[in-house]
Amino acid sequence: MYGADWCPDCRRAKAFLKENNIDLDYVDVDLDKEATKKVETINNGKRIIPTLIINGTSHTNPDNAQLGAALGINEEHRVIMYGANWCPDCRKSKAYLTDNKINFQYIEIDKEENEWAIPIIKELNNGKRKIPTILINDDIVLVEPENEELRQALNIDVVKEDRIYDTIIIGGGAAGLTTSIYAQRDRFDTLILEKKTIGGNAFLTQKIENYPGFTSISGPALMDKMEEQARVYGATIKTGEDVTSISKAGDHFEIKTKTSSHYGKSVVLSTGSTYRKLNIPGENELIGSGVHFCATCDGAFYRDKDIIVVGGGNSALEEGIFLAGFCKSVKIVNILPTFSASETYIEKLESIDNIATYMNKTSLEFVSDEADRFSGIKIKDNDTGEESIVDADGAFIFIGLVPNTNSFKGIVDLNDRGFIKTSGLANTSAEGIFAAGDCREGAIAQVAAATGEGVLASYGIKEYLSK
Repeated sequence: MYGADWCPDCRRAKAFLKENNIDLDYVDVDLDKEATKKVETINNGKRIIPTLIINGTSHTNPDNAQLGAALGINEEHRVIMYGANWCPDCRKSKAYLTDNKINFQYIEIDKEENEWAIPIIKELNNGKRKIPTILINDDIVLVEPENEELRQALNIDVVKEDRIYDTIIIGGGAAGLTTSIYAQRDRFDTLILEKKTIGGNAFLTQKIENYPGFTSISGPALMDKMEEQARVYGATIKTGEDVTSISKAGDHFEIKTKTSSHYGKSVVLSTGSTYRKLNIPGENELIGSGVHFCATCDGAFYRDKDIIVVGGGNSALEEGIFLAGFCKSVKIVNILPTFSASETYIEKLESIDNIATYMNKTSLEFVSDEADRFSGIKIKDNDTGEESIVDADGAFIFIGLVPNTNSFKGIVDLNDRGFIKTSGLANTSAEGIFAAGDCREGAIAQVAAATGEGVLASYGIKEYLSK
């Protein structure tokens, strides 16, 4: 804090920080000419005090409410979140705290001035770098928490919602967002319930080069545009909502989540899919600390390190090429003798020096060192049967997708692989319930295809609600 002893607002701010046990470095600008120059630089030539620097961001003469918001000070709790803007779970937790009017101090660990936070995160997570890591009153540590954990830790009241929406869309990926955009334009009131972060798998894609209108755009940027459009048209969006049941209550549906209940005249299932696991020894134990399924989420942890990519399709090669841009080396392990990816990706692969390929190799086991840290993967040559170990600092798995439909068993008909069966305008076997996107039987796992399915579902809703 830059201030002066004669300044009433400086005294007020100091008292507020002291009352809330916040340590500060105080610089009296009347005694330090360099400090005076810095204050004037920060405030466009004006000498305004108090001026505070909090995590690299300046705050000029903030009132107590603004200080509370910046430092995570609430009536009963102080909340500090360590995270990164690329982290989906961080976005989810930030949205939940903001929606419930909880102040929290957000420390962006990727900023150079916040490098001091990395050792703190590792200390709190037994040497692992996990985010979000949330501290409540310095004695409660929540790591990658679900909204229900935050609700309980912060004593947030559950507010029962009596509003009945025209449609409730479960899943906020490209299909769900498009459904909402079209439904809202038809004057149907929509609610999107998303378990994690808006954008689904597309949000986790570093670069999209086949979406009409964009020769190249990042997944987060495209999904942010879709979310913004849905909100502009009036959609209500709630993240961190894990649906536990769907039931018919008279002429509408009741959707229960772990934290609340919602009501709608129709329902759209657009829950997408998750990455398939290898199901080999060592995988479960190392997930999140050596084994990963999202290069956009966790790739930054492996800058200048050696990593493995398992898979041979478009996702594996696309993410492998992305990781090669900042990792020391990328070793692609493919169970087949040839890649199943498109020629575009195969051609790109051949021009990148720090990518090596291990073709026709079966992944047998993830291996660890004496300290139980990831050290590589054991593979077998499918022709010779010879086994070997590929050394690396981490691994990313891209071997296909599994539909997120377990909670819909008995509600709508699924095929033997768990995908939702549909007909006509995205109709499921249950009247008033529709399905769109990667969770639907026959869906093409592409963003452009998902948006088209969202349009189809919106027409199904319109037909159903017009009866």
